[in-house]
Amino acid sequence: MFVYENIQKIQGKIEEVCQRVDRNAEEIEIVAVSKNVDVARIEKALAAGIKIIGENRVQEAWPKFQVIGSKVHWHMIGHLQTNKVKKVLQFADMIQSVDSIHLAQEIQKQAEKLNRTVDVLVEVNTSGEATKFGFKPDETVQAIEKISDLDQVQIRGLMTLGAFLPNPEEVRPCFKLLRELRDIIVSKNLDRVEMNILSMGMTDDFEVAVEEGSNVVRIGRAIFGERPV
Repeated sequence: MFVYENIQKIQGKIEEVCQRVDRNAEEIEIVAVSKNVDVARIEKALAAGIKIIGENRVQEAWPKFQVIGSKVHWHMIGHLQTNKVKKVLQFADMIQSVDSIHLAQEIQKQAEKLNRTVDVLVEVNTSGEATKFGFKPDETVQAIEKISDLDQVQIRGLMTLGAFLPNPEEVRPCFKLLRELRDIIVSKNLDRVEMNILSMGMTDDFEVAVEEGSNVVRIGRAIFGERPV
């Protein structure tokens, strides 16, 4: 398993894209998606310079956190049920997948008990696919206005899953839509709302996502290889 070499290749591709579109490659964070990846391989990714681990499932992330601990940042990137929020806040530095007002309210409730502020990204369903979670684009601004009233939930930006299409160019409209939505939200100057992060792009389409403004890419297969679903 050539984890180090894989990460070097990804970084090289990011640098190429950034040169092409006049961006600074150092602004792009790689989240190593460790779904179905064991601790030993995660440790190899950390040794190669990865600073953020992204987990989809609380029940899988928790035992890994028990071994690896806080020497890396942990992001929850999968759909999160409200009954799992309490556990997530014991290890996650950020929740990227806030896809409902109800979830945000539960994060607030549990954060109050811990006396901490929780960094979150608001998930937007930019593809319109019924199988995906996230706010509809035309509902996102209103949702953010409501979430911003929760004083221990700090919105840092937006996240999306692009459409699962074989040609990355066909996914570009999803990423463009998220960037444009970010710009609209910024223009509103909402209190307690930051739009510093656009989390979009995965193994098959991260280069297009970076071209469209992503500064956080979530990559699993290109780092760790094929894994069981």
